[in-house]
Amino acid sequence: MWIPSWVHGQYDSTKIRYADVEFIFSKLPAARQIESELKSLQKQLESKFQIKYDEFNKKYSTYVEKRKTLPDTVRLASEKELQLLQENLEKFRQDSQVTLQHKQEQLLEPVTKDIQAAIAAVAKENAYTFILNAGVGGQDMLLHADAAMDISALVLQKLGVSQADMPDTVKK
Repeated sequence: MWIPSWVHGQYDSTKIRYADVEFIFSKLPAARQIESELKSLQKQLESKFQIKYDEFNKKYSTYVEKRKTLPDTVRLASEKELQLLQENLEKFRQDSQVTLQHKQEQLLEPVTKDIQAAIAAVAKENAYTFILNAGVGGQDMLLHADAAMDISALVLQKLGVSQADMPDTVKK
């Protein structure tokens, strides 16, 4: 198959590199702060949930002990109250997950923007045509990459992380 010579020239000037954004994030001081804030919020929500659960459990135990001796109207009212408490527990659990997710997004947004800006700056400074991510959601976007093409160290330097804080495999 014949390929025009100008096509070869285009491929020769293409500079493709990759960076592991998850790794870069993990080396930033903000990562530890974000993790700490999220753990704190999670503990607060779990504590509130436990209080609500204990209240439900106490009322349920009381109901089970006395249900055979309760008049029908009281028994039905207790069952309704327990059902409502159980629904509130489930709603609180769902709301807590949403709250935690929103907080995570809120905390990650500025750091993600900083990482993206640093990647763009490194790409511009080094005339890289493409930068691929080597670790999206625990799954690499690359099937194979030469370690010499990894620019994670350059991005970390752009973000102010010193060489001493980087593992030897990333130092360039």
